[in-house]
Amino acid sequence: MKVTLSVIKADIGSVGGHIKPSQAIINSVKNHVQKKGARLLKDFYVSSTGDDIAILMSHTKGKNNEEIHKLAWNAFVDGTEIAKEQGLYGAGQDLLKSSFSGNVKGMGPGVCEMEFKERPNEPFLFFAADKTEPGAYNLPLYLAFADPMNTPGLLLAPKLSKGFRFRIMDVSYIKGDRIIDLKTPENLYEIAALLRDNERFVVESIYSKDGDIAAVVSTTRLHNIAGKYTGKDDPVMLVRVQKNFPATGEVLSSFSRGHYVGGGMRGSHNMPLMPVKLENQTSYFDGPPMVSCAAFCVHKGRFTESLDAFDHPFWDYLRNKVSRKAFEMREQGFSGPAMLPYSELEYGGIVEILKKLDKGFKIVKKK
Repeated sequence: MKVTLSVIKADIGSVGGHIKPSQAIINSVKNHVQKKGARLLKDFYVSSTGDDIAILMSHTKGKNNEEIHKLAWNAFVDGTEIAKEQGLYGAGQDLLKSSFSGNVKGMGPGVCEMEFKERPNEPFLFFAADKTEPGAYNLPLYLAFADPMNTPGLLLAPKLSKGFRFRIMDVSYIKGDRIIDLKTPENLYEIAALLRDNERFVVESIYSKDGDIAAVVSTTRLHNIAGKYTGKDDPVMLVRVQKNFPATGEVLSSFSRGHYVGGGMRGSHNMPLMPVKLENQTSYFDGPPMVSCAAFCVHKGRFTESLDAFDHPFWDYLRNKVSRKAFEMREQGFSGPAMLPYSELEYGGIVEILKKLDKGFKIVKKK
Protein backbone atom coordinates (compact mmCIF):
# COMPACT_ATOMS: atom_id res chain seq x y z
CA MET A 1 0.00 0.00 0.00
CA LYS A 2 1.25 3.47 -0.91
CA VAL A 3 0.84 5.92 1.95
CA THR A 4 1.66 9.58 2.57
CA LEU A 5 2.79 10.88 5.93
CA SER A 6 2.29 14.62 6.41
CA VAL A 7 3.35 16.71 9.40
CA ILE A 8 2.15 20.30 9.62
CA LYS A 9 2.99 22.35 12.70
CA ALA A 10 2.45 25.89 13.98
CA ASP A 11 2.75 28.12 17.04
CA ILE A 12 -0.76 29.53 17.51
CA GLY A 13 -0.55 30.67 21.13
CA SER A 14 0.76 29.56 24.50
CA VAL A 15 0.36 30.02 28.22
CA GLY A 16 2.71 32.20 30.27
CA GLY A 17 4.72 33.41 27.27
CA HIS A 18 6.55 30.99 24.98
CA ILE A 19 5.96 27.97 27.22
CA LYS A 20 3.22 25.57 26.11
CA PRO A 21 -0.16 25.68 24.31
CA SER A 22 -3.23 25.47 26.50
CA GLN A 23 -5.08 22.18 26.59
CA ALA A 24 -8.10 23.97 25.16
CA ILE A 25 -6.40 24.87 21.89
CA ILE A 26 -4.81 21.41 21.59
CA ASN A 27 -8.28 19.92 22.02
CA SER A 28 -9.67 22.35 19.45
CA VAL A 29 -7.09 21.26 16.87
CA LYS A 30 -7.75 17.57 17.61
CA ASN A 31 -11.51 17.98 17.35
CA HIS A 32 -11.30 19.84 14.06
CA VAL A 33 -9.05 17.22 12.47
CA GLN A 34 -11.21 14.39 13.79
CA LYS A 35 -14.46 15.90 12.48
CA LYS A 36 -13.32 17.41 9.19
CA GLY A 37 -10.66 14.83 8.35
CA ALA A 38 -12.77 11.68 8.65
CA ARG A 39 -13.09 11.19 4.89
CA LEU A 40 -9.55 12.40 4.11
CA LEU A 41 -7.29 10.65 6.58
CA LYS A 42 -6.35 7.10 7.45
CA ASP A 43 -5.12 8.24 10.86
CA PHE A 44 -3.75 11.26 12.71
CA TYR A 45 -1.82 12.24 15.85
CA VAL A 46 -1.72 15.69 17.49
CA SER A 47 1.06 16.65 19.88
CA SER A 48 2.90 19.65 21.28
CA THR A 49 6.58 20.38 21.80
CA GLY A 50 7.36 23.61 23.60
CA ASP A 51 4.83 26.15 22.32
CA ASP A 52 4.21 24.41 18.98
CA ILE A 53 1.36 22.11 17.95
CA ALA A 54 2.02 19.47 15.29
CA ILE A 55 -0.47 17.38 13.31
CA LEU A 56 0.86 14.07 11.98
CA MET A 57 -1.45 12.61 9.32
CA SER A 58 -1.51 9.47 7.16
CA HIS A 59 -3.48 9.45 3.92
CA THR A 60 -3.35 8.34 0.28
CA LYS A 61 -3.62 11.71 -1.44
CA GLY A 62 0.09 12.33 -2.00
CA LYS A 63 2.29 15.27 -1.06
CA ASN A 64 1.19 18.91 -1.29
CA ASN A 65 -2.48 17.93 -1.42
CA GLU A 66 -4.73 20.97 -1.09
CA GLU A 67 -7.39 19.21 0.99
CA ILE A 68 -4.85 17.91 3.51
CA HIS A 69 -3.11 21.25 3.85
CA LYS A 70 -6.40 23.13 4.16
CA LEU A 71 -7.53 20.71 6.89
CA ALA A 72 -4.45 21.55 8.98
CA TRP A 73 -4.67 25.28 8.22
CA ASN A 74 -8.31 25.47 9.29
CA ALA A 75 -7.54 23.46 12.43
CA PHE A 76 -4.91 26.05 13.36
CA VAL A 77 -7.30 28.91 12.53
CA ASP A 78 -9.90 27.39 14.87
CA GLY A 79 -7.25 26.94 17.56
CA THR A 80 -6.17 30.56 17.13
CA GLU A 81 -9.69 31.75 17.90
CA ILE A 82 -9.59 29.79 21.17
CA ALA A 83 -6.15 31.26 21.91
CA LYS A 84 -7.51 34.79 21.40
CA GLU A 85 -10.49 34.07 23.65
CA GLN A 86 -8.09 32.87 26.36
CA GLY A 87 -5.74 35.79 25.85
CA LEU A 88 -2.80 33.49 25.14
CA TYR A 89 0.55 34.92 24.16
CA GLY A 90 1.35 34.92 20.42
CA ALA A 91 -2.14 33.86 19.29
CA GLY A 92 -1.89 32.88 15.62
CA GLN A 93 1.80 33.79 15.55
CA ASP A 94 2.80 31.39 12.76
CA LEU A 95 -0.23 32.07 10.54
CA LEU A 96 1.44 34.74 8.45
CA LYS A 97 -1.19 34.95 5.71
CA SER A 98 -4.81 35.99 6.11
CA SER A 99 -6.36 33.21 4.04
CA PHE A 100 -5.52 29.76 2.68
CA SER A 101 -4.18 29.67 -0.87
CA GLY A 102 -3.87 25.98 -1.76
CA ASN A 103 -0.75 25.00 0.19
CA VAL A 104 0.60 25.94 3.62
CA LYS A 105 4.15 26.27 2.29
CA GLY A 106 5.06 29.94 2.39
CA MET A 107 2.17 30.73 4.75
CA GLY A 108 4.00 30.21 8.06
CA PRO A 109 3.32 26.66 9.31
CA GLY A 110 6.17 24.17 8.94
CA VAL A 111 5.50 21.12 6.79
CA CYS A 112 7.30 17.90 5.89
CA GLU A 113 5.83 15.02 3.89
CA MET A 114 6.92 11.68 2.51
CA GLU A 115 5.16 9.20 0.23
CA PHE A 116 6.21 5.56 0.03
CA LYS A 117 5.01 2.00 -0.43
CA GLU A 118 4.61 0.45 2.99
CA ARG A 119 6.95 -2.37 3.96
CA PRO A 120 5.40 -5.32 5.82
CA ASN A 121 6.87 -3.69 8.95
CA GLU A 122 7.06 0.10 8.68
CA PRO A 123 8.63 1.77 11.74
CA PHE A 124 9.31 5.50 11.65
CA LEU A 125 10.30 8.35 13.95
CA PHE A 126 8.57 11.72 14.22
CA PHE A 127 10.82 14.49 15.54
CA ALA A 128 9.57 17.92 16.61
CA ALA A 129 11.93 20.71 17.67
CA ASP A 130 11.23 24.05 19.34
CA LYS A 131 13.23 27.25 19.74
CA THR A 132 15.59 26.38 16.91
CA GLU A 133 16.01 26.28 13.13
CA PRO A 134 15.88 23.59 10.39
CA GLY A 135 19.68 23.33 10.42
CA ALA A 136 19.45 21.80 13.90
CA TYR A 137 18.94 18.44 12.18
CA ASN A 138 22.03 18.76 9.95
CA LEU A 139 24.52 17.10 12.29
CA PRO A 140 22.23 14.29 13.52
CA LEU A 141 21.30 13.36 9.94
CA TYR A 142 24.95 13.42 8.84
CA LEU A 143 25.91 11.18 11.76
CA ALA A 144 22.96 8.80 11.30
CA PHE A 145 23.23 8.37 7.52
CA ALA A 146 26.91 9.00 6.76
CA ASP A 147 29.16 8.33 9.75
CA PRO A 148 30.02 4.71 10.71
CA MET A 149 31.35 5.99 14.05
CA ASN A 150 27.68 6.64 14.91
CA THR A 151 25.98 4.11 12.63
CA PRO A 152 27.77 0.75 12.50
CA GLY A 153 25.10 -0.43 10.07
CA LEU A 154 26.98 1.46 7.37
CA LEU A 155 29.68 -1.18 7.82
CA LEU A 156 27.63 -4.20 8.89
CA ALA A 157 24.50 -4.01 6.72
CA PRO A 158 25.15 -4.40 2.96
CA LYS A 159 22.07 -2.37 1.97
CA LEU A 160 23.21 0.56 4.10
CA SER A 161 26.77 0.28 2.80
CA LYS A 162 25.55 1.44 -0.61
CA GLY A 163 25.16 4.90 0.89
CA PHE A 164 22.49 7.55 0.58
CA ARG A 165 21.59 10.64 -1.41
CA PHE A 166 21.32 13.91 0.52
CA ARG A 167 19.15 16.69 -0.89
CA ILE A 168 20.42 19.95 0.61
CA MET A 169 18.60 23.27 0.33
CA ASP A 170 20.01 26.79 0.33
CA VAL A 171 17.39 28.43 2.56
CA SER A 172 18.90 31.89 2.08
CA TYR A 173 17.55 31.86 -1.47
CA ILE A 174 13.98 33.16 -1.38
CA LYS A 175 12.90 33.11 -5.04
CA GLY A 176 12.35 29.35 -5.06
CA ASP A 177 13.80 26.06 -3.80
CA ARG A 178 17.54 26.05 -4.53
CA ILE A 179 18.78 22.50 -3.96
CA ILE A 180 21.72 20.21 -4.63
CA ASP A 181 21.84 16.39 -4.51
CA LEU A 182 25.01 14.81 -3.10
CA LYS A 183 25.78 11.15 -2.47
CA THR A 184 27.54 9.26 0.30
CA PRO A 185 30.22 8.13 0.54
CA GLU A 186 31.29 9.76 -2.75
CA ASN A 187 30.56 13.37 -1.71
CA LEU A 188 31.10 13.03 2.03
CA TYR A 189 33.41 16.03 2.40
CA GLU A 190 31.26 18.24 0.16
CA ILE A 191 28.22 17.41 2.29
CA ALA A 192 30.15 18.30 5.43
CA ALA A 193 31.30 21.57 3.87
CA LEU A 194 27.68 22.62 3.36
CA LEU A 195 26.11 21.25 6.53
CA ARG A 196 28.55 23.07 8.81
CA ASP A 197 26.51 26.22 8.01
CA ASN A 198 23.21 25.52 9.79
CA GLU A 199 21.78 28.94 8.98
CA ARG A 200 22.09 28.66 5.19
CA PHE A 201 22.30 25.01 4.11
CA VAL A 202 19.89 22.43 5.52
CA VAL A 203 19.06 18.81 4.75
CA GLU A 204 15.68 18.80 3.01
CA SER A 205 15.47 15.03 2.47
CA ILE A 206 17.52 11.83 2.24
CA TYR A 207 17.01 8.91 -0.14
CA SER A 208 18.52 5.46 -0.45
CA LYS A 209 20.59 4.75 -3.55
CA ASP A 210 17.55 2.78 -4.77
CA GLY A 211 15.41 5.91 -4.58
CA ASP A 212 13.44 5.14 -1.42
CA ILE A 213 12.66 8.13 0.77
CA ALA A 214 14.43 7.85 4.14
CA ALA A 215 14.01 11.23 5.84
CA VAL A 216 12.37 14.59 5.25
CA VAL A 217 12.68 17.90 7.14
CA SER A 218 10.56 21.06 7.20
CA THR A 219 12.70 23.87 5.80
CA THR A 220 10.47 26.93 6.37
CA ARG A 221 12.34 30.10 7.39
CA LEU A 222 9.74 32.39 8.94
CA HIS A 223 11.77 35.56 8.51
CA ASN A 224 11.98 34.90 4.76
CA ILE A 225 8.16 35.00 4.67
CA ALA A 226 7.45 37.81 7.12
CA GLY A 227 10.50 39.98 6.39
CA LYS A 228 11.06 40.33 10.13
CA TYR A 229 11.62 38.14 13.18
CA THR A 230 8.33 36.47 14.17
CA GLY A 231 9.69 33.47 16.04
CA LYS A 232 12.09 30.62 15.38
CA ASP A 233 11.28 28.07 12.67
CA ASP A 234 10.87 25.08 15.00
CA PRO A 235 11.37 22.28 12.43
CA VAL A 236 9.71 18.86 12.26
CA MET A 237 11.21 15.72 10.72
CA LEU A 238 10.16 12.20 9.68
CA VAL A 239 12.70 9.35 9.51
CA ARG A 240 12.05 5.79 8.36
CA VAL A 241 14.14 3.25 10.27
CA GLN A 242 15.36 -0.39 10.19
CA LYS A 243 16.05 -2.76 7.25
CA ASN A 244 17.24 -0.49 4.38
CA PHE A 245 17.66 2.47 6.73
CA PRO A 246 19.61 3.10 9.94
CA ALA A 247 18.25 1.37 13.03
CA THR A 248 16.14 3.31 15.50
CA GLY A 249 18.97 3.34 18.05
CA GLU A 250 21.44 4.61 15.45
CA VAL A 251 19.20 7.56 14.59
CA LEU A 252 18.55 8.35 18.24
CA SER A 253 22.23 8.16 19.16
CA SER A 254 22.96 10.96 16.69
CA PHE A 255 21.20 13.30 19.14
CA SER A 256 23.43 12.30 22.06
CA ARG A 257 25.95 15.12 21.66
CA GLY A 258 23.76 18.03 22.71
CA HIS A 259 25.25 19.97 19.79
CA TYR A 260 24.98 23.75 19.60
CA VAL A 261 22.24 25.17 17.38
CA GLY A 262 20.78 28.57 16.66
CA GLY A 263 17.79 29.55 18.79
CA GLY A 264 16.95 29.97 22.45
CA MET A 265 15.90 33.38 23.76
CA ARG A 266 14.46 35.57 20.97
CA GLY A 267 15.85 33.05 18.49
CA SER A 268 19.17 34.88 18.63
CA HIS A 269 21.63 32.66 20.51
CA ASN A 270 23.76 29.55 20.21
CA MET A 271 22.49 26.93 22.64
CA PRO A 272 22.76 23.12 22.92
CA LEU A 273 19.89 20.99 21.61
CA MET A 274 18.19 19.00 24.40
CA PRO A 275 16.32 15.74 23.64
CA VAL A 276 13.16 15.96 25.75
CA LYS A 277 10.14 13.84 26.61
CA LEU A 278 6.92 14.21 24.64
CA GLU A 279 4.68 17.19 25.47
CA ASN A 280 7.60 19.03 27.09
CA GLN A 281 7.41 22.76 27.77
CA THR A 282 10.09 25.45 27.50
CA SER A 283 11.76 26.97 30.54
CA TYR A 284 15.33 28.24 30.94
CA PHE A 285 16.15 31.13 28.57
CA ASP A 286 13.03 30.31 26.49
CA GLY A 287 14.40 26.83 25.94
CA PRO A 288 16.88 25.34 25.88
CA PRO A 289 16.32 24.45 22.22
CA MET A 290 14.60 21.07 22.39
CA VAL A 291 13.66 18.08 20.28
CA SER A 292 11.13 15.35 21.03
CA CYS A 293 10.71 12.02 19.27
CA ALA A 294 7.59 9.86 18.95
CA ALA A 295 8.17 6.36 17.55
CA PHE A 296 5.46 4.61 15.51
CA CYS A 297 4.74 1.77 13.15
CA VAL A 298 2.24 2.38 10.36
CA HIS A 299 0.28 -0.43 8.67
CA LYS A 300 -2.33 0.14 5.98
CA GLY A 301 -2.17 3.79 6.91
CA ARG A 302 -3.03 3.20 10.58
CA PHE A 303 -0.66 4.21 13.38
CA THR A 304 0.23 2.15 16.40
CA GLU A 305 0.30 3.96 19.71
CA SER A 306 3.24 6.34 20.01
CA LEU A 307 6.29 5.56 22.15
CA ASP A 308 8.38 8.31 23.73
CA ALA A 309 11.85 7.61 22.32
CA PHE A 310 13.63 10.02 24.69
CA ASP A 311 11.89 8.78 27.85
CA HIS A 312 14.74 6.60 29.14
CA PRO A 313 17.30 6.99 31.96
CA PHE A 314 20.12 7.44 29.43
CA TRP A 315 18.59 10.69 28.21
CA ASP A 316 18.32 12.01 31.78
CA TYR A 317 22.13 11.92 31.88
CA LEU A 318 22.32 13.75 28.56
CA ARG A 319 19.80 16.35 29.67
CA ASN A 320 22.06 17.14 32.62
CA LYS A 321 25.00 17.48 30.24
CA VAL A 322 23.04 19.80 27.94
CA SER A 323 21.96 21.91 30.92
CA ARG A 324 25.60 22.36 31.87
CA LYS A 325 26.57 23.30 28.30
CA ALA A 326 23.70 25.78 28.12
CA PHE A 327 24.70 27.45 31.37
CA GLU A 328 28.35 27.68 30.35
CA MET A 329 27.42 29.36 27.06
CA ARG A 330 25.05 31.77 28.81
CA GLU A 331 27.88 32.90 31.07
CA GLN A 332 29.19 34.73 27.97
CA GLY A 333 26.03 36.85 27.81
CA PHE A 334 26.01 38.75 24.49
CA SER A 335 29.71 38.28 23.78
CA GLY A 336 31.26 36.37 20.89
CA PRO A 337 29.74 33.00 19.95
CA ALA A 338 26.97 33.28 22.56
CA MET A 339 24.82 35.17 20.04
CA LEU A 340 24.15 34.34 16.40
CA PRO A 341 26.01 36.19 13.62
CA TYR A 342 24.65 39.47 12.31
CA SER A 343 23.19 37.74 9.23
CA GLU A 344 20.77 35.93 11.53
CA LEU A 345 20.02 39.01 13.63
CA GLU A 346 19.16 41.31 10.71
CA TYR A 347 15.43 40.78 11.26
CA GLY A 348 15.57 41.79 14.93
CA GLY A 349 15.69 45.03 16.92
CA ILE A 350 19.47 45.20 16.98
CA VAL A 351 19.34 46.39 13.36
CA GLU A 352 17.59 49.59 14.43
CA ILE A 353 20.24 50.22 17.09
CA LEU A 354 23.04 49.74 14.59
CA LYS A 355 21.36 52.05 12.07
CA LYS A 356 21.20 54.82 14.65
CA LEU A 357 24.80 54.27 15.70
CA ASP A 358 26.03 54.19 12.10
CA LYS A 359 25.18 57.86 11.70
CA GLY A 360 27.42 58.68 14.65
CA PHE A 361 30.56 57.11 13.19
CA LYS A 362 33.13 59.40 11.61
CA ILE A 363 36.33 58.82 9.71
CA VAL A 364 39.42 60.17 11.42
CA LYS A 365 41.68 62.02 9.03
CA LYS A 366 45.33 61.12 9.11
CA LYS A 367 47.59 63.90 10.30
